[in-house]
Amino acid sequence: MKDILDFDRYPLDREGSAEWQQLVEQSIAALEVDGMFNLEGFLRPGVAEKAVREIRPVMAARSHVHKRMHNIYFKPDIPELAPDHPALRKVETISHTVCADQIPGSVVLAIYEYEPLLRFLAATMGKTRLHVMQDPLARTNVMAYRAGEALNWHFDRSEFTTTLLLQAAERGGDLEYRTDLRSDDNPNYDGVARLLEGRDPEAKILRMKPGTLNVFRGKNTAHRVTTVEGERERMIAVFSYYEKPGVMFSAEERVGFYGRAA
Repeated sequence: MKDILDFDRYPLDREGSAEWQQLVEQSIAALEVDGMFNLEGFLRPGVAEKAVREIRPVMAARSHVHKRMHNIYFKPDIPELAPDHPALRKVETISHTVCADQIPGSVVLAIYEYEPLLRFLAATMGKTRLHVMQDPLARTNVMAYRAGEALNWHFDRSEFTTTLLLQAAERGGDLEYRTDLRSDDNPNYDGVARLLEGRDPEAKILRMKPGTLNVFRGKNTAHRVTTVEGERERMIAVFSYYEKPGVMFSAEERVGFYGRAA
């Protein structure tokens, strides 16, 4: 793993050391302020490009195209809102997905399963322990967005999302987000409407470099990937970890996300 991850900058291999503890504390502080932290240069030079070379043939020939119109909640309706409420404005998402079972032996899977990474992430998230997902399709996904495509406004189902950017688009494909737009006690529907109308001055845009690990608290922070422009697709790995072992998607969920049950 020392040839894949930059342990000089990010000492995941020295758990419990002063350097490791400092990185954990810096990450926790960033989560508190911004709802995310970024480890730029997490991958050693050339590793992201190697990962893209491994995945590109599968992405080109066998990826699942996911295209849908949805609201920010990914729900058909919100009982307390009228159907025409601006917080329920429809947006379009288009992406291409490669599943974990399509990339055995890949760099991406090796990073996902690296136990010191799980222990580091658990420490930053305040969790006792994290486990890899058992689901052979969902445990790791690589998502691609091509010219004219985007991941539109949404809230995440899970408390944290962990991603690794492998390839940036020529233009666009940036992470736009609004930290703590809602809370568990306040859905802030009017604030959601303002964001969707482009009237929220607190919305921010982050342009990440390939090789950056991003940990994002997306349950109450609205976010999207802006529309990709140019010939080069944006490619990002999504790592799914859980506090309990053995997590699986249902067959219905797999069909919904990936177009197949197995």
